[in-house]
Amino acid sequence: MRISTTIFLTDETITPVRLARELEARGFAGLYLPEHTHIPVSRETEHPAGGEAAREYGRTLDPYVALAQAAAVTERLALGTGISLLAQHDPIALAKQIATLDHLSGGRFTLGLGYGWNREEAADHNVDWRTRRDLVHDRLALMRALWAPEPTAYEGAHGHSVRASEAWPKPAGGAPRVLLGGAAGPKLFAAVAAHADGWMPIGGRGLTENLPLLRRAWEDAGRDPKTLQVVPYAVLPTPGKLAHYADLGCEETVLQLPPAPEPEVLRVLDGYAEHLGRHSSP
Repeated sequence: MRISTTIFLTDETITPVRLARELEARGFAGLYLPEHTHIPVSRETEHPAGGEAAREYGRTLDPYVALAQAAAVTERLALGTGISLLAQHDPIALAKQIATLDHLSGGRFTLGLGYGWNREEAADHNVDWRTRRDLVHDRLALMRALWAPEPTAYEGAHGHSVRASEAWPKPAGGAPRVLLGGAAGPKLFAAVAAHADGWMPIGGRGLTENLPLLRRAWEDAGRDPKTLQVVPYAVLPTPGKLAHYADLGCEETVLQLPPAPEPEVLRVLDGYAEHLGRHSSP
């Protein structure tokens, strides 16, 4: 099982360049970064874990810029978002950013997508909260049209369309791997089966009960059961927990790093390194 990491990189933490170099030198498989453009200080939305959003949420670096820095100083480290808030992006511009990053990194990018939890942040991007899920699916389909090998038009249902166009570079593998984040349930599993290559369950809780339901939705959608990817995300590891994920067929797990300066992050990485020999392959 590949062992990757995630962290809220901010203006107060270890830098993307230093972290990426240390991850690759230690043998970690990848780096995934979250996204928030801003956190309105006056809001009614409660954080999913309860209470106020932590300090790092309002100081988060742009993941695509940070991942470009990480790509430039590494050769093997996988790069991804966890998660990117597609509803808050212009999909034509984001398709270009992603294709460029994946092309320049040699196909190392994974697009981790989510629907978001902060209504006020989304509202500032003119996102209708009630239709945000359909908006994400629609914009993903538009981006895939731009990544297609031949000029392909797409007529969107939520205000974005694109003519058949020359749009280069293309992602290195034709299109990046797409993983969808969100809470387990029939609606989410139907969306994973319809639009993604797999699921990113936050914290990895409930996998034993939920994986059969996801696999059923996947197969009901006509997808090959061998292609489903499940990547437990933002995990605080123990040997037993990682072994359990491996037994369930997970080929990658993403460990949570603290949003801290370099010395503390490297101390945690040193502690996580014990799991590499047990569960990771370079």
